[in-house]
Amino acid sequence: TTLNGFQIDVQLNIMSFLSPQDLCRLGSTSCYWRAAVQDPLLWRYFLLRDLPSWTSIDWKSLPDEEVFNKAFSEVSDNALYDYMAVYKRSCPQGRRSMKSSRPRYGTVTSFLQSLVTQAEPRFAMFGPGLEELDNSLVQKMMTCPEILLVAGLPQRQIHGIGSGVSFQFNNSQKFNIVTLYSTTSVERRRARQEQAVAVNKMFYQENSTVGNQQAMHYSVVAQVRKVCEVVDGFIYVANAEAHRAHVRQEELARISAMIDPALGPPNRPLLVLSCVSDADVQRIPCVYVAHQLQLNLLHQPWMMQDTVAATLDGLLNGIEWLLEEANCKSAQ
Repeated sequence: TTLNGFQIDVQLNIMSFLSPQDLCRLGSTSCYWRAAVQDPLLWRYFLLRDLPSWTSIDWKSLPDEEVFNKAFSEVSDNALYDYMAVYKRSCPQGRRSMKSSRPRYGTVTSFLQSLVTQAEPRFAMFGPGLEELDNSLVQKMMTCPEILLVAGLPQRQIHGIGSGVSFQFNNSQKFNIVTLYSTTSVERRRARQEQAVAVNKMFYQENSTVGNQQAMHYSVVAQVRKVCEVVDGFIYVANAEAHRAHVRQEELARISAMIDPALGPPNRPLLVLSCVSDADVQRIPCVYVAHQLQLNLLHQPWMMQDTVAATLDGLLNGIEWLLEEANCKSAQ
């Protein structure tokens, strides 16, 4: 038994040097290797090793938090947690494979859309990543036509807010972003200089009780409420810089106030940009930020995408997902 155990340990150690893709190919060669490469301890190692490097995650692929909190997870009846399935569902390659396997109706959809005059989708963008970072994400979006082309300033005003800015994605689809700041530009500048937290004027706090505990609950002010009622989705810009302090519970409460089903359709998509100022700033991995924000508690489609404000790296991937989701909802 000891010899067999030693052989298994050596085998697992050797397989850990292979890539997950190589292991899947190895498992297709025989019944023996199919069973060997499914070892949960091996795939737990791969999952914990690789997920900090993943640049995006969504509502369908976020691994359960017990992956991080337990030494080795078991489900019911002493069955081991299927780390291999979690890895394949969550990793970028697996998500791309699932996406490419779906039927493509792009050409037909574009033709049908050309026959119908549709208003461009409108999204509300908000969050601390718009205000706390050393580089301005919005300013970069406005001044990089080679990445994102500014298509105009529409005249459809929202009382007290403005009309937002229209952009053009991939030289084709236009969309509108209404940027919502928590304070005035002077107050934001002062807060950055003094490294202080400015009072957020988009929300007001309401007292609520869950059980015997006081719960954090926010509602949006009247002007922001009008925006929430007319947009097709939301963009939340999270501050993902590791050297800063973050109050994620408060952030979740404010996200929940914005996407409140009482303000519009409950299935509107939420894009979360996990943003840092520059590429050389140490960031919190996007899977960790998703768990910190408890996005698994939300009931509508969401995606988190790593983004760099100085270069807009990652932004277009997020915008592409958001437009696809918004178009799917409008077609239903």
